[in-house]
Amino acid sequence: MDNRRKIPVHVAIIMDGNGRWAKRRGLPRTVGHTQGARTVEQILEDADHMGIRYLTVYAFSTENWSRPDGEVKALMNLLRTYMKTSLAKCARNNVRIRVLGDKSRLDKDLQEAIANLERDTASNTGIGFQIAINYGSRDEIVRALRSAAAKVADGSMDPSEITESMISDNLDTHGIPDPDLLIRTGGEQRISNFLLWQTAYAELYFCDVAWPDFKKEDLEKAIDAYNHRERRYGGLIS
Repeated sequence: MDNRRKIPVHVAIIMDGNGRWAKRRGLPRTVGHTQGARTVEQILEDADHMGIRYLTVYAFSTENWSRPDGEVKALMNLLRTYMKTSLAKCARNNVRIRVLGDKSRLDKDLQEAIANLERDTASNTGIGFQIAINYGSRDEIVRALRSAAAKVADGSMDPSEITESMISDNLDTHGIPDPDLLIRTGGEQRISNFLLWQTAYAELYFCDVAWPDFKKEDLEKAIDAYNHRERRYGGLIS
């Protein structure tokens, strides 16, 4: 990749295709999720080396609870292990970690692991790594609006103070710049309730590569495509 090309500040990824990757190999879907977790580790390292400042990945959506109980349990156990091992490695590598989503439905030990990692990495100065767990963008926006409504109800805020900026400040991604580039792997071409507010002006990149097979070269292709887009805001070229 040409080093003179612009590197997006924030890249978000919908990591799709784990189950199909496993099925094609005659393996349980859970094996695909395990391999996908390994891919996350490598892509985070690659993104950091490329100069990407924020990487956000979609690990478990609010809709994923409807999957078979065995798969949900396996995913939760994988996330639990991931929090205790792989993300601890991220902490040592100066990575700032934030978990997006409604954590209240997660088991207490997982909530505690998340809180510890967020606290322990808050002052790190490396890449910001956001992992979305029990996350749905509509749910996130509803929670932000409920917070605003409560303030209006108790008289601490006037309705006229509800602005785009105020809503952004009450989202799970508060303080993080909106994604410049959203990548979805696995061949599907939809957003799937991921960062709907934040990706209003993001470039979208879809590829057929299943997430477990996604490599640095595939990330470079996405960034190359990003560099060939004309970035327009309100009709103006940025």
